[in-house]
Amino acid sequence: MNFDAIKFLLPPLWPDLFEILLVSFVVYRFLLFLVGTRALQIVIGLVILSLTYFVAVFAKFTMISSLLGVVFTYGAFAAVVVFQPELRNALARLGQSRFMRAFSRGDRQSVAEEIAEALDRLSRAGTGAIIAVEGDIGLEEFITTGVPMEAKVSADLLTTIFTPYSPLHDGSVLIRGDQIIGAGCVLPLTQFKVADKSLGTRHRAAIGLSEETDATVLVVSEETSTISVASHGLLYRHLTPQQVRDLLSGAVSHLEGGERVTQPAT
Repeated sequence: MNFDAIKFLLPPLWPDLFEILLVSFVVYRFLLFLVGTRALQIVIGLVILSLTYFVAVFAKFTMISSLLGVVFTYGAFAAVVVFQPELRNALARLGQSRFMRAFSRGDRQSVAEEIAEALDRLSRAGTGAIIAVEGDIGLEEFITTGVPMEAKVSADLLTTIFTPYSPLHDGSVLIRGDQIIGAGCVLPLTQFKVADKSLGTRHRAAIGLSEETDATVLVVSEETSTISVASHGLLYRHLTPQQVRDLLSGAVSHLEGGERVTQPAT
């Protein structure tokens, strides 16, 4: 049989196979990204509504299918609003690159030293504090909730800001690169229920911001003087200043022993 005829009768399958694998990978990464976020519960709700719609169409429940049809017609616009933090996070992750950083490794090491030193001082003094180090997702929207600043990161300045009874000690400090860009800022609390009653507002705010952005949020507990770090919805507790230094400087990519202290609200 002519080889060209065989190619005509049996077209190459690799483009279809590649497309199937690519779509499967994207769907897998999308679902993996949703795990542990508010969006996962919303997606489950949409799946239930979709199944209800198909059952209504099959059973010829005209009213139910019509109402659900309207919901799905305008649901895309609502999804953009509801999933806004998750969409922003996902787009930012797509643009992440190891070669595109806001400051050099040398500056990063210096900033890590200053922040770790400040946390050590605050912990020893039993002074509560919360510091958010910006990742690839900007924190501009939270600057307006406090006092905008343009100051170089230093242990002395951070310690002074969180001194009890100072005007800005109750809020959080936002850091971008080697600059403090905001102080006394209000961060979003986690929308999930926190089972551990020993975690106060600072920890809830740290977890909440880490759920919506890729910021690294550091907390000093006023009650226990322990240092914690919230990242991607996980809380790492009882850290040493050296562990904080290694994390912020990039000496380690992640910490061990993180736990999800939140659970879906009932």
